[in-house]
Amino acid sequence: MAYAIIEAGGKQMRVEPGRFYDVDRVVNEVDSQLTIDKVLFVRNEGEISVGQPLVAGATIEATVMRHFRGRKIIVYKMQPKKKTRKKQGHRQELTRLMIDSISIDGTAIDSKEQPRG
Repeated sequence: MAYAIIEAGGKQMRVEPGRFYDVDRVVNEVDSQLTIDKVLFVRNEGEISVGQPLVAGATIEATVMRHFRGRKIIVYKMQPKKKTRKKQGHRQELTRLMIDSISIDGTAIDSKEQPRG
């Protein structure tokens, strides 16, 4: 079971092939391929690769599934005794990515097509 820690949209996340993840909006069309090269850590069958800061030659292949907006967050500011109230909402623009494979130096160490066992 291989996994990697990547940086996408200013956030770090653990990714595995065959799973989908929501990241900040990326400028790609739906059903297009995306290569992420900001890989910080890779683990494959007990063997680990730690980058300083990035793992050399490591890439993540992903497919853009869809673009959507996240849940609404309410920001409410109030000053007591001043009758000052400000209510504001925010919905983050997100992209759902399906992770296809993890590669090091051009060879896929794990992909979603490989049987798990």
